[in-house]
Amino acid sequence: MRHQTVGADGETLIAKVMATVRNRIAGRSLTPGAKLPSIRGFATSLKVSKSTVVEAYERLAAEGLIRSRPGSGFFVAAPLAPLSLAEIGPRVEREVDPLWISRQALEADENVLKPGCGWLPASWMPEDGLRRALRSIARGSSSMLVEYGPPLGLLPLRQLLARRLAQHGIEASPEQIMLTESGTQAIDLLCRFLVEPGETVLVDDPCYFNFHALLRAHQARIVGIPYTPIGPNIERFAEALREHRPRLYITNSALHNPTGATLSPLVAHRLLKLADQSGLTIIEDDIFADFEEAPAPRLAAFDGLERVVHIGSFSKSLSAAVRCGFVVAPRDWIEPLTDLKIATSFGGAGFSAELVLTLLKDGSYRKHMETVRQRLSRAMAETIARLRQVGIAPWIEPQAGMFVWCRLPDDVDAARLARQALARNIVLAPGNVFSHAQTAGSYLRFNVAQCQDERLFRELAALMS
Repeated sequence: MRHQTVGADGETLIAKVMATVRNRIAGRSLTPGAKLPSIRGFATSLKVSKSTVVEAYERLAAEGLIRSRPGSGFFVAAPLAPLSLAEIGPRVEREVDPLWISRQALEADENVLKPGCGWLPASWMPEDGLRRALRSIARGSSSMLVEYGPPLGLLPLRQLLARRLAQHGIEASPEQIMLTESGTQAIDLLCRFLVEPGETVLVDDPCYFNFHALLRAHQARIVGIPYTPIGPNIERFAEALREHRPRLYITNSALHNPTGATLSPLVAHRLLKLADQSGLTIIEDDIFADFEEAPAPRLAAFDGLERVVHIGSFSKSLSAAVRCGFVVAPRDWIEPLTDLKIATSFGGAGFSAELVLTLLKDGSYRKHMETVRQRLSRAMAETIARLRQVGIAPWIEPQAGMFVWCRLPDDVDAARLARQALARNIVLAPGNVFSHAQTAGSYLRFNVAQCQDERLFRELAALMS
């Protein structure tokens, strides 16, 4: 039997070489027919022996993943496997992978506490208003119940959104607004429109973890910019522009996810000046706009929708079951974006748009959000006080919203704590799922609306002791 060289962590070096090849194939850096690195070169780059690489290649060939051409080397043989987001980039333990966290929160039953999720409890949502709106729609035209909606979206809702955007200083005509099924779909369409595989996209570090997953799906190169209590670190931002020449920057300007921070006007102006100088496009994800107590600066308002594309959604504030978001873009972008929407989802979600419009027009939504903001303000104060009691301190105390970004004491590992909490039916959100640079290992994001159960703090105290 051939002797296997074993690394310090107990995993064979042969297995590591094989995993590296598999990851490159899954990540599309090695495509069918592509030649693998030479045995000597691969051995040098991975700091293993040539015999280890030979053995790894032979095993991969036996699996049918690669094939040998005598005198020429080894080549990728198999067709591309379906894209696996979990395999793109550094391999992370599945317990701390953002997609895994999303699945746990989405699939959890009523006995599981979800302080790590990103939405309001069902009991906070306007069930009575939704039922009234549904009855109203049911009495209307049957076409709304059974037919495709127009690709650009329901015109009366786009007209109303234009008026709401004007309250934030964003001047946009209804023809510059395209309805989508969600904020996530809006970003996906924009990435399809703007980003080619291999191009660089800037994100905040930390940022909403699904930005990472979306950008990996589009095979973009991600560069994180450290985020401060008043916005991205401008010096680091400028350095990234010079070094990487990015195509795009995705951010939240108000109620930043996960930190709860708010962009300052000074940082906003400096950011836009840099973007203009470098030809950078900015996607401003503003899905938490209606959670604000006081309006924050909007990049799209300062910029006039020249380099900034604005996104909104009602999934977090009204109902996750009512899929309705929107994108506000330069006029000449709307037609190609609409074509992409038709290609990927065909007609618009007319039923959801009509439901949102009904709730906005009858005042139900305004009253609902007034109540939500009051409840979140109380929950924020109570949650921060309770977390302090168990030694968990907020990075900042947010002005509004549902998220508080917290540091654990004595550099406690958040991922390990999250795995331990899961065994106690608690889904936490450890910091490194939000950090591309993996520099938030001792942080957790808490959703204060989901921190109302006494059991959470009792279990946290037990885990921290």
